[in-house]
Amino acid sequence: MADIKEQVLDILEEVCENDIVKENSDVQLFEEGLLDSFGVVSLLVEIQERLDIEVSISDFDRIEWATPNLIIQRLKEMQ
Repeated sequence: MADIKEQVLDILEEVCENDIVKENSDVQLFEEGLLDSFGVVSLLVEIQERLDIEVSISDFDRIEWATPNLIIQRLKEMQ
């Protein structure tokens, strides 16, 4: 199984339709307009399908999930 970091970055690249997430893991996804509410839903669905980690929308906090690195950290805690 691929590293969770690589998988999350692949998912983010697809959902955000931008490869900057792989170049800069500290990019502010919401502030830069890379992720919106529709993208969040897509992200959570992909995380559940590919990583088998259940994340409800109520667990999602924009501050805790603001950058690729924060998302990876949060998912590692949830594993």
